[in-house]
Amino acid sequence: MAFPKRKNIKEEKRQKLVIVGSKNPVKISCTDLGFHQAFDSEAFLIEGLNVSSEVDDQPIGDEQTYLGAYNRAKNSKNVFPEADFWVGIEGGVEEQAGEMYAFAWVVIIDPTGKIGKAKTATFFLPNVITDLIKGGMELGAADDQVFNRENSKQGNGAVGILTNGAVNRKEYYAQAIILALIPFMNKTIYI
Repeated sequence: MAFPKRKNIKEEKRQKLVIVGSKNPVKISCTDLGFHQAFDSEAFLIEGLNVSSEVDDQPIGDEQTYLGAYNRAKNSKNVFPEADFWVGIEGGVEEQAGEMYAFAWVVIIDPTGKIGKAKTATFFLPNVITDLIKGGMELGAADDQVFNRENSKQGNGAVGILTNGAVNRKEYYAQAIILALIPFMNKTIYI
């Protein structure tokens, strides 16, 4: 009787575990895409975890939005310290000269405490959405109301809706994931 050949454990690559500080499927899939594009020869397992951003549900301004992303990464690390990377993604809005634009911050932490961070591109929102946000509504809820959708923040979001799908939210966030990974891709010059 022949036994199956054992795999050489050294030949198998260990999957690195990446914890995303959100259960939002877009944030999980963009992290998966970004990590695999940045490190195409490595294997990653991406998991979402519900953690607090410790900021308002709709962050206003760069500082609060960055803090939300940082807190999501930090709190993910606190809850699940066995991972290889922790990722926080937080969408925010900012007012400028009477108009409002949207963006997101990405923060990535590794076990050594190294931090990678990046911000997505920005885009301006129509007044009808801006007025709802100023009235206390989250961007996702405002999108749902204006465009007669349900739970758009777990789908293509404002960027996808306003561009008629020309900008895919997953790819929009994935670019910022890759940019936040620059310090981990260039370890010798980012100390």
